[in-house]
Amino acid sequence: MTPSLRTGKLLRAAAVRLDSPEAHAIPISPSDEARALIRCSEVVVRSLTGGYPVRVGHGARRLLPAAVAAASPSGRCALISDERVAGLWYDRVAEPLEREGVDVVPAFFQEGEANKTRATWARLTDVLMKAALGRDCCVVSLGGGVVGDVAGFVAATFMRGVPFIQVPTTTLAMIDASVGGKTGVDHPAGKNLVGAFHAPREVLADPAFLTTLDRDLRAEGYAEAVKHGAILDAEYADWLAACAGALLDGDGDTVERAVVRSVQIKAEVVSGDEFEAGHRQILNFGHTVGHALELDTGYALPHGHAVAVGMVAEARIGEALGITADGTAEAVRAMVAAFGLPDRHRSLGRAKRLAGLMARDKKTRSGIVNMVRLEALGRTAAGDKTTVPIPEAELISTLKRLFR
Repeated sequence: MTPSLRTGKLLRAAAVRLDSPEAHAIPISPSDEARALIRCSEVVVRSLTGGYPVRVGHGARRLLPAAVAAASPSGRCALISDERVAGLWYDRVAEPLEREGVDVVPAFFQEGEANKTRATWARLTDVLMKAALGRDCCVVSLGGGVVGDVAGFVAATFMRGVPFIQVPTTTLAMIDASVGGKTGVDHPAGKNLVGAFHAPREVLADPAFLTTLDRDLRAEGYAEAVKHGAILDAEYADWLAACAGALLDGDGDTVERAVVRSVQIKAEVVSGDEFEAGHRQILNFGHTVGHALELDTGYALPHGHAVAVGMVAEARIGEALGITADGTAEAVRAMVAAFGLPDRHRSLGRAKRLAGLMARDKKTRSGIVNMVRLEALGRTAAGDKTTVPIPEAELISTLKRLFR
């Protein structure tokens, strides 16, 4: 039996049944089968475009025909996925759309961060152009974080912007990447350096997709959940560590609770700082070092592993600089270890190179690396103190001292 999350703070999202008054936003009536199967929790993310719902629950993908009908006046959509996910899920996702009369244009690319490029964006855009899709279409993203980033960028730029719907299929994408409206591709100079903010119309997070993931892929995604607990909710962090076994085993109720709580945390942050002008930068905890590690390994190091190592490293750097409470790094390391994720990498020993790669981070200002100011487990600094600037010489010396 897994520990339960307390009601109130940790379970604010109300369950929404399709036959209840709260479901009035769903524009068309689902089938009787869908009514029987779908019970979703809903978290609303506020944005300048009016906000959007994140629906979490087994069967949530059955809401896709209704979402497409609302987003695409033409009844046409591009369904963008990578080849691996398409092989597993495309037919099961596209067929219900086609039964409702939706014209589905498939657009696939090779999986992996190495293919999150401008060339991939151009090829996918060409598919939409060749199919003569217009501004009255929508884009559906079916996949993990890479697919969501690329598909969202296609949607943000095609015809100067068309609606898109996120259907995340990995733990990482459900817990973090599908929420917040960040889209884009990588550049040889760094990760996510070409992109746009483009909020989705809706996110449909169905834990049934996670049944096709192996234990290692599930674990990778929970690095982002650990991040959410580390920066804003120590109680959630403790719950994650206690429930790590059940989460990795894919226990349905436990997984859904984790997804809902992480989405709540990210939604609260994003709603207050949609375009990352300040406070939203706390969501980059672990990513300043993590993205540098990915670059140093040519993206051979999986994103979740890089973030796990990055969180522990950044907490240790914070302790060394006197901005993070002693013992915080060990607490983060223990959470990471609970999910079988790494807490060290050989690239940490290349201080000068790593510092140079960290300087490519989007938080860098005037050539000075800015790292998230984690004060203690579950608490980050607010206002203009969200990040701390670290001059290059100090960063290199600190890295050498900690990771030689």
